[in-house]
This record gives sequence, C-alpha cells and structure tokens, in this order.
Amino acid sequence: MASFLVAYGTGEGQTAKVADRIVATLGDRGHDATAVNITAGAEDVDATEYDAVLVGASVRVGKHQGAVVDFVTDEREALSARPTAFFQVSLASASDRGVEQAAEYVESFCSETGWNPDRIAQFGGALRFSEYGFLTRLAMKLIAKRRLPGVDTTRDSEFTDWHAAADFADDVAAFVEGRHGIDAPNVDASEGR
Repeated sequence: MASFLVAYGTGEGQTAKVADRIVATLGDRGHDATAVNITAGAEDVDATEYDAVLVGASVRVGKHQGAVVDFVTDEREALSARPTAFFQVSLASASDRGVEQAAEYVESFCSETGWNPDRIAQFGGALRFSEYGFLTRLAMKLIAKRRLPGVDTTRDSEFTDWHAAADFADDVAAFVEGRHGIDAPNVDASEGR
C-alpha cells in the first residue's frame, strides 16, 4: 500500500469532485489516499509525508488558483523526489475545439511552477448556471454558446468524463506501484464506474 496526497484547488466544486473520484479509485486499489483542498487554506500540508502526490487545479479566466501555484512552487523539491501527477479541470477540455487551449494552460502551469509531473490529465469542467450571480451567469452563457454550441444554458451541465478520471487514477497508481515495488491489487477495473 502506498500513501497518496491529492492536493487540489477548486473554484466551483468540480475539481473537488474529480479529486474525490481519484481518491475513491486509489482506495479501491488498496492505497491510502487523502484529498486536501489547498484553496481552503491548508498551509500545513507536507508533501514529504506521502509516497506520491497528485495536484489538481481548475482554470478560470485562463488562470489556475494562486494557492495551487504557490503550493507546487513551495513543495517543488518534495514533488521532484516522488511520483507525481497533475490534473486540470476546465471548460476548454470539454470540447475538441478547446483541447489545444487546455494544453497551453497545462504548459503555462508547469512553466510557472518549474514542475514536471510524471503524469498529466485534462478533464472537462462544469457549468453551474443555477449557482451564478446575474453577471456571471450572463457571461458564462455567452462563453458556452461560443465554445460549447448546443449546450442547454437553461440548466447546469457537467462535462467531466468520470471513466477517464478513474482511468487516470488507475494509471497513476500503477506507475507508483511499479516505482515502489508494490504488487498490483486484484481489482476489477470496471468496478464502481
């Protein structure tokens, strides 16, 4: 069994949902996984206490959460000494038209922090029209119509591929198991998905 830290930042909760799915998948494989919301002020998180670290961030107005950037920058030495992964949640990843832009966000994050994770994944985010204030709802409807044609802007929409999130966690777990000489568990890959 390996210990995993899943440190993430979230703006509207979708990255937290992805982190929870990753933690559940790692747990299904027999590992000890802990999710920590870095944007909620978890300054006392110490990456050296874990065998592997996954970092997640959402993109809003082209930027990742400052708290996540700071965490990775501050913990870069600890991150470079263990297996790591980065997952990004954005609307850009919700459509084929935005894949290149989403990749640019990841490249920018890695460049800004000086971190080179072992694994990277990009997941579509969500539109929570029911939770937005008037101006945000109006702006997000305009963005959705331009970037995600056909999306019903009268209701909330989720674009995360949950199978891909679980597959990503399985891939990271297998990588860590290989690095630490841990026998792969006998888990049905289709369980719970």
